Amino acid sequence: MTTAATSTSGSLWQDIRDDAQRAIAADPVFGKSLADTVLIHGDFAAALADLIGRRLGGSAAEQARFNTFSLDAFRGAPDLIGTAACDLQAIALRDPAIAELLPPLLHYKGYVALQAWRVSHWHWHRGHIDAALLFQNEASNALQVSIHPAASIGSGVYLDHATGIVIGANAVIGDAVTILQNVSIGRHSELPACSPRIGRGVYIGGGATILGDISIGDFAKIGAGTVVTSDIPAGCTAVGNPARLTNCPEPASAA
Repeated sequence: MTTAATSTSGSLWQDIRDDAQRAIAADPVFGKSLADTVLIHGDFAAALADLIGRRLGGSAAEQARFNTFSLDAFRGAPDLIGTAACDLQAIALRDPAIAELLPPLLHYKGYVALQAWRVSHWHWHRGHIDAALLFQNEASNALQVSIHPAASIGSGVYLDHATGIVIGANAVIGDAVTILQNVSIGRHSELPACSPRIGRGVYIGGGATILGDISIGDFAKIGAGTVVTSDIPAGCTAVGNPARLTNCPEPASAA
């Protein structure tokens, strides 16, 4: 792990533990759950692996298997923990309903689904295909989020509400992207490479569909229910079916 990633995840883990201690002081009845899911663990990686196991596994044996697969990934690629820290911080920054790190860690299924995908992606690229697809299948069943292990997703990503999200193989999603519920991102043909490329800081509203070998420029916004099958320039807003552009920045030459 890089020094910056180590510092980020270590500081975040201490913040989470501090949040848990305050929550226990405010509500001792809830404290047992917090102690089991947060304070019992020595670091963020162990807590996150346990959380993934709890959310994806039905039986104790299944939970242990998902936990082990997750720890294997975190040990094999420690930067995954730094990325998980960035994802959690992104929620606290972009969700006006919360101000702490503990609630999204414990209760936002989009966060858990995204970290489960990061584990599946790691296994996929090491030839552990069955393990990777198992994570995708169980995240779809338990969390209603289906992300193919072959997709590519940056850091600081927020899956808001996170029900009915489908992201296909070979889709590329940049850093700091926000995706709301019932969004589909995938192919428009049988060719596996014909998947969308989503730029940095893009906002994708609920029910949007983005299909094909297209690019969505940095900081573009896709309105709720919009169907996108062609490129969207950076900074533009796309609305409607088919998508039409609005609020595009003026060309640099005009400026």
